[in-house]
Amino acid sequence: MKNFTFLLSLILFTYLPIFAGHSIGSENDEANALAMAALAAHGGEKLKSMKSLVLKGSAEVAGSPTATFPAGFTMIFSGDRYLLEISNPFQPLKQVFDGEETYSSLPGFRLPPVNRLGLPMLQRINDTGFKVEVLPEKSRKKKGFRIVSPDGFFCDFFVDSKTGAVKAYESDFDVNGRIVSTSVEIDSLSEVEGIKVPKKYSQRFELGSITIYTSFNAAQILVNSNVEDSVFSLR
Repeated sequence: MKNFTFLLSLILFTYLPIFAGHSIGSENDEANALAMAALAAHGGEKLKSMKSLVLKGSAEVAGSPTATFPAGFTMIFSGDRYLLEISNPFQPLKQVFDGEETYSSLPGFRLPPVNRLGLPMLQRINDTGFKVEVLPEKSRKKKGFRIVSPDGFFCDFFVDSKTGAVKAYESDFDVNGRIVSTSVEIDSLSEVEGIKVPKKYSQRFELGSITIYTSFNAAQILVNSNVEDSVFSLR
């Protein structure tokens, strides 16, 4: 009996880690496969080599799902640098990251870094320090993957099972000790220079006691256009 117990313990000790490792490895393999498929669906190497992205268009902003006001928006990305500008007669917003510092036109208020969301984050697959991981437990029933940046930010991507393209994404951020959550639902994509860019999408920001809803519609999308350094000036 003692020999049998010893043998059983030895088998469990030897093989259970293998089975557990196989399960984790399979999940990681699936997440990586979905990430590579999403990258390919949005342009593959063309997306990887994209130098700049400019989006301009209209937006509807609301502090509740029913009361909205019109706005215009501009988003410009070049490497890690970005400009986000939302113009409206009530509360215009400009946020800039010059590669080192972030400036917000609203004192004491800052949105999450938009270069750690969506297409700019997807573009960083296989870059040094950017890791693809499985989705957290709460999202395991959805088809997708997570990308984690070297500076600790993450974005969870959810993909279309037929096309492999990203249909939604979400993330949480610590902004000055306050947790900010955001989620995006993509309504349509536009192909520009071989890269599929979100054209119409809806975004929700959970800012503690405040929730902001914004619907974006890009009228102009430019890929690899010349972007002057002055665009990312902090003032």
